[in-house]
Amino acid sequence: MKHLFKPEVFKYILSVLLLMLIMKVLWFTVEVIWLPSKGENYVNQKGGKALYYRVKLTPNEAAAPVEITKKLPVKKISGNIKEIKLLALYNAPDATVVTVSYKGKTKVLSRGEKINGFVLEGAGNNFAIFSKDAKTYKLYLVKGKSSGSVSMKGMLTKESVSQKAVSKGDITDAGDHKIIDRSLLEHYAKNMDDIYKNIGIGEMRNGKDLVGFRVTFVRKGSPFAKLGVRRDDIIKSINGQEINSYNAAFNVYKNIQNMDNITLVVQRGKEEMELEYEIN
Repeated sequence: MKHLFKPEVFKYILSVLLLMLIMKVLWFTVEVIWLPSKGENYVNQKGGKALYYRVKLTPNEAAAPVEITKKLPVKKISGNIKEIKLLALYNAPDATVVTVSYKGKTKVLSRGEKINGFVLEGAGNNFAIFSKDAKTYKLYLVKGKSSGSVSMKGMLTKESVSQKAVSKGDITDAGDHKIIDRSLLEHYAKNMDDIYKNIGIGEMRNGKDLVGFRVTFVRKGSPFAKLGVRRDDIIKSINGQEINSYNAAFNVYKNIQNMDNITLVVQRGKEEMELEYEIN
């Protein structure tokens, strides 16, 4: 019978297996005796230095106080176009005149005059144009029953006979002239709407040119009726100032509180007559 392995080969294999067995036993002995019984993979050496350090980046001094910025309240800009109410206006190529109400008081302005910091620049059919700080503002006529607002010619011709005028002072007939209580003038100077309720004034034109004003109605029993003014009277002049433009009429209106005497020249039909008044 033929041998499958030679004796030398068999001895070699046997010696290799024996060597592997011895190595395994030695490794098991080392593992039991020297290696830790728990799953740690390093030994924490006493007195050893750590590989990493915790560094405190902030200094030990007290932290500087954080400054809290207090939000300042927004300062309200003084002057608002909404505080002004446009009650009436007249606009022509040569003149712009408006009546406004501001803080409960009525004031008449011509082009270039100022109120609440706003300058009157011009007007349209139902609005006035003001300017302030290089900006322009459009203010429309107030609408409503109690606004007293009118536009263009209607500013001087509005009739409101159904409403009783509120006025102060009185007018006394002294024969050749009439005496007007100054408080009455002061009242009308500050309350132009009350004028509309007592008297109407309409334009007189020669073509497109304004040449004067005509009384369109006078409320019976009103101060204007006591002045002796009648319907269809044409106002020619006041204290020598010809009333042939809105600027002229409103200049008299604005300065009336400073007058002591008034001479009103009217044309009644074909006759021109003077009405004299003393103010005290």
